[in-house]
Amino acid sequence: MAEINVIQNIGVSGFIFCALLLILPFLVSYYFKLGIIKKSVIIVSRMSFQLFLIGLLLTVVFDINNPLINVLWVFVMLFFATYTILEGTEFKTGPFLPTMLILFSIANILVLFYFTGFIIKLDDIFEARYLIPIAGMLMGNSLRANIVALNDFYQDVKNNEQRYLYRLCVGASRKEALFPYMQRSMLSSLKPTLANMATMGIVFLPGMMTGQILGGVNPILAIKYQITIMVAIFVTTVLGVLVCVIVVVEKGFDDYDLMVEDIKKV
Repeated sequence: MAEINVIQNIGVSGFIFCALLLILPFLVSYYFKLGIIKKSVIIVSRMSFQLFLIGLLLTVVFDINNPLINVLWVFVMLFFATYTILEGTEFKTGPFLPTMLILFSIANILVLFYFTGFIIKLDDIFEARYLIPIAGMLMGNSLRANIVALNDFYQDVKNNEQRYLYRLCVGASRKEALFPYMQRSMLSSLKPTLANMATMGIVFLPGMMTGQILGGVNPILAIKYQITIMVAIFVTTVLGVLVCVIVVVEKGFDDYDLMVEDIKKV
């Protein structure tokens, strides 16, 4: 079989046929009165605009391939990832953003440069066409898990507020009282990543591997990349969730501590 050298282009007609696929979810929305047609059109349009804009910017960044610009791009991604995590939860952004940004950045950068330096062994670990896409994959997966973890953590504590206060009143420290909620939220956020890893290759072919194969890369090499990136994603997700939960525990429960002091005085 001849090796594929150039990936098949998608023309205007391809995008038209792609847009026609949206008729199916629109019909479902209309029949069940889900009310998502307008929202779906806006989101798909926004996604398309953002991706084309990023594509143009990345073309310039890849051509320049300046280490400073590449690292700056990664830090901009980290800022928006951290901000999105907090915006997607019940917690106020302001008090948590600086600390969470620093710790979330450390967790992602450590794994990112470990991956580029020791696993794929790049001569230039700041090379844009590796650094930026890999950073995006690590952050994207970690972002979703963090939103799940913090929302579950918040709801769990809220639903068991009296039990949490009771533990504090009988002498438990804040960390001891919150540990069961931390444990449950971390487990719930990591389950999707573990499920994806367990079914990968059997139920579905992951995006990175599929993209490389479509681009003409040998399937075995594509598999090697996919295995290593999934391990890196899992590690980054665990570290990211841990960091976010710890920040919330340290900075988000001062009001409860004051409440417990008042109860003890009574």
